[in-house]
Formats: sequence, C-alpha cells, structure tokens
Amino acid sequence: MSRIWLAGASGVIGQRLIPLLVEAGHSVAGMTRSEHKADRLAELGAQPVVVDVFDRDALIAAVVAFKPDVILNELTDLPDDVDEIADFGDLNARVRTEGNQNLLDAARAAGSPKVLAQTVAWALPEGPDARAVRQLEESVLAEGGVVLSYGQFYGPGTYHPGAMPATPRVHIDRAAARTVELLDAPTGVVTITD
Repeated sequence: MSRIWLAGASGVIGQRLIPLLVEAGHSVAGMTRSEHKADRLAELGAQPVVVDVFDRDALIAAVVAFKPDVILNELTDLPDDVDEIADFGDLNARVRTEGNQNLLDAARAAGSPKVLAQTVAWALPEGPDARAVRQLEESVLAEGGVVLSYGQFYGPGTYHPGAMPATPRVHIDRAAARTVELLDAPTGVVTITD
C-alpha cells in the first residue's frame, strides 16, 4: 500500500485518520510540531515525526527521508475554544499559505508524491483567511493535487460535539472515512459534507 505523510496528525481529523489509514494497510508518518503529542500518534499506529511546518529545511529533510507516496495536509492553527477563532485568523492563514507552500516544496524534493489538502466548504468573509484558502486551493491544484473541501465538523472532539452546526457540515467520522476513500481521486476539488 502507500506511504502517507500526514501533516496535522494530532488534530481532530488527523487522530481519526491514522487508525483508518493503518487498517487499510498504509504506512503513516504522523507529523506534529508538539513533542508531547508524539506518543499519542504512536499509540494510534503512526510513525511520529516532530517537525514544524514553518521550519522549511527540517520539513523537507523529514519528508524526503520518509519517501511518501501521498502527502495529506490536514494542518490548521485553531484554538481549543470556538469563541477564540477570530483571534487565530492570521495564524490559520499562515498555515494555509506559508505552511502549505513548504509542504509543496517538500513534496517536490521527495519526488512529487500526490498531495491532498484540507479547506472549507463554506464561503469565508473576505480577508486574510479567505485569501489564504484561495491560495492553498490554487497551489494544490497547480501541482495536480486534490482539495478536500470539508463542511463544518461535528461529533466528539469538534467544536460541535452534541449540536448540529449550520450547513455545510459533516460528521468528523464520515469526513475521515471519506478522506481515506479519496486517496486515489483525480485532481480537483472534492466537497465532503453529509
């Protein structure tokens, strides 16, 4: 099966993806910038790799060493408290621009594995975050990759653990299962919603 570099492995969808990917027979490098999250990624079945997406040289070296067939970008920089999202707009935008570009550069250095990257299925208000989403989508498509356009996550561990968010939305477990199904999808934008 495939060797998959999972960026954002310790996030809400990343932690659901690892067991599904391993069960499907894939080898998973679970990327996190937090040393204290590495043990959890190993428990889930990934090979933990502690590297910051903004440390371009270290990232490229780590990706090249792993030799992935697929790079799955599930990176975000969001707060634990939904009420603080507005305060993280610039941080999340940086992950989608500079962070995504560093992953694409690492992909090229590692022989151009297929890239799949997360965005959102709803229109963001014009500003840094909306521009960052457009930039991420355009850059991934330019590399022949797949844009995973998710609805708002709900279910355990999300901002909406018990209540349904507005549409578009998708249960976190369905989002993870659908993502695994799309590893072989042709280039384009795929909307993942209920």
